[in-house]
Amino acid sequence: MKHVTKILAMFLTLVLVLMPFSTASASEVIAAEGTNLSGYTVILHTNDSHGRAVPDSYGGNMGFTAVSALKKAAQKAGAEVILLDAGDTLHGLPFATLTSGESIVELMNLAGYDAMTPGNHDFNYGSETLKSLAATMDFPLLSSNVTLKAGGSKFLESNTIIVKNGVKYGIFGVSTPETAYKTNPNNVSTLNFGNPIEAAKAEVASLQAAGADVIIALAHLGLDESSEFTSAMLAEQATGIDLIVDGHSHTILETGKTVDNTLIVSTGEYIKNIGAVVIDKEGKMSSGLVNISQFTGTDEAVDKVVAEISAEQEEQLSEVVGSTSVYLDGVRENVRSKETNLGNLTADAMRDATGADVAFTNGGGIRASIEIGNITKKDLTTVFPFGNYVVTKKVTGKDILAAMEVGVASYPETLGAFPQVSGITFAIDASKPAGSRITNAKIGGVALDSNKAYLLASNDFIFAGGDGYTMFADIDVVNEYSALEEVLINYIQKLGKVDIKTDGRIQVMNETPVEEPAEEEPAQEPAEEPAEEPAEESAEESPEEVEIYVVVKGDYLRKIAKALLGSESQWKKIYEWNKDIISNPDRIYIGQELKIYAE
Repeated sequence: MKHVTKILAMFLTLVLVLMPFSTASASEVIAAEGTNLSGYTVILHTNDSHGRAVPDSYGGNMGFTAVSALKKAAQKAGAEVILLDAGDTLHGLPFATLTSGESIVELMNLAGYDAMTPGNHDFNYGSETLKSLAATMDFPLLSSNVTLKAGGSKFLESNTIIVKNGVKYGIFGVSTPETAYKTNPNNVSTLNFGNPIEAAKAEVASLQAAGADVIIALAHLGLDESSEFTSAMLAEQATGIDLIVDGHSHTILETGKTVDNTLIVSTGEYIKNIGAVVIDKEGKMSSGLVNISQFTGTDEAVDKVVAEISAEQEEQLSEVVGSTSVYLDGVRENVRSKETNLGNLTADAMRDATGADVAFTNGGGIRASIEIGNITKKDLTTVFPFGNYVVTKKVTGKDILAAMEVGVASYPETLGAFPQVSGITFAIDASKPAGSRITNAKIGGVALDSNKAYLLASNDFIFAGGDGYTMFADIDVVNEYSALEEVLINYIQKLGKVDIKTDGRIQVMNETPVEEPAEEEPAQEPAEEPAEEPAEESAEESPEEVEIYVVVKGDYLRKIAKALLGSESQWKKIYEWNKDIISNPDRIYIGQELKIYAE
C-alpha cells in the first residue's frame, strides 16, 4: 500500500510540476524531474458537472479544459489513461441547455472520454434526445438497467472493454431508478429503470466471461442513505466489482471509500475536483482528487471550442421568448426585502410546472430586473445565472412556517434568503424577535396547518440547505424539474404576455427601523468584493487556541479548509466555528475574519 500511495503522490506531484508550464514543454519538465509512469494506468473521472463546462476560478470549477490537460499530462508521463464520467453532465447551465447538450458532447469528445453513464438530469431533454446525443459521442453511453417498456430491449449499450497496459478493463453502467421521478416523468415515459444491483450482477458475469481482468461500474447512484439503491449497496451485493466511479449524491471522497473489496470514488460536483485512480504494475489501486489549487493546466484546443460555442450562443440568447407590459422588479434591495412582481412570477412559474401547493425562491437568487417589452433568453439567464433547477418535496406546515421565519429573520434589512412566494400569504410582524415574526399564514386561502403535509416547490440550492434553509436538507425529493430559467420560459409562453403585479402575498405590520442595513454579497459565489465590515468577535471567547484567517478574493470554505486543515471536507468545522458571521456557507466575503481553532 505504501508503494501505491507513493505512485499516487508521484502523479499529484507531476500535476504540481506542470502548473507553470505550457503543454508544449510538459515532456521536457517530466524528463527533468525524472517522473516516469510507464506501465501504470491512470483512471481520471468526473461526475455531476451539471453543464459547468467553462472554468470558473471563483467557484473553483475547472472545466473540461483542465480535464483534457490533465489527461495529456498523465499520458506524457508515460501512463495509459482511461477517462470516465458518472453522469448529470449534459444539462445545467445555459452553455449546455441552449444546445440540448450538444456543446457538452463536443467538449467531451475533444477531451477524449472513454465512457459515460447517464444521470437523471441527462434525461431532461427527453429520452429520444439523449439517444441522439449518444450517437454523436466518440465513446459509449452505458446503462445496463434502463430498458424500453415496449419489448424490453436495452435503451443504451450495457458495457465496454478497454485494454490498457495489457489489462482488460470491463466497464458497465447503471442509472438510478430515481430517474423515473427525478426528471419530468414525460421525459422517460417509454423507459423502465430496473434494479441496478441485479443488472450489475449480470454485467459482472458477462464481462468476466469475456475475459475482463478488472471490473469497473460507472454508477449514477450516490451514497445518500435516503435512496433506495446506493453505490455502497452495489459494492456489497454485486460481488466482483473492483472499482465504482460514482455520481448523483455529489459526495466528495478524497481518497475513495472501500466497501468490502470494492473501491468507490466520487469527485463532488461541477468539476471542482478531477478524480484520479492510479493502478500500479501489480494491479493495486489508490485514488485521490485534483483541484484548482493543485492544477491550473488548460488545453488550448478545448479553450478555442469553448470560445466558439460561447460566441454562437450569444445569438441564441437573443431569441425572444415572450413579452411583458410591466417592469419586472428584480432590484437587489427589493427582492431581498419585500414582495416583487418578478418574485411572484418566478414562484408562480414553479408552482405551475410542478402542481405544488406552495412555491418559493430565495430573493438572492434573482439577479436582475426585466424592462417592459420583449423578453429574451439572455434576460432570463441574466436573472437566474446559477443553473439552479426546480425541485419538489413533501413537507409539513411546520417546516414551511420555519422556512418563512428564516427568510424574514433580518427584516427590514436585506437578506438573500428572503422568500418570494406563491400559494401562500403571510404577514411579517417586525416588532417580534427573529423566529416568531410570521403571522396569519394561509395556504390556498386556508390557515396553514402545522401538522398537514404540503407539496412544496423550490430550487435545488434551497432544498440542499442553502441560505439557512436547513429544515429541508434531509427530506426526500419527490421530483426534479428543469432549470429555473427554462421553467420561466415555459410559463411566460403559456401566459402569452406578462402583466403581473404584487398582490399582497407578503404584508408587513409593526415595522421597526434598523440602523444602516448591511449589504450582502452575491448568493452562491465565493468571496469577490467587500460587502460589509467584519462582525465583532463574540464576547465569550473559546478557551481553545484560536487563529484568525482573513478572507481574500477567490476564497471559498472548501479551499480554506484544504489549505488550513488539510482536507476540503473540514469546511463544515470552519462553518460551525463562524456561524455568528456566516449565514450561508456558500457566501463568504473579502475581509471577513474567520476563527480557526487548533485541533
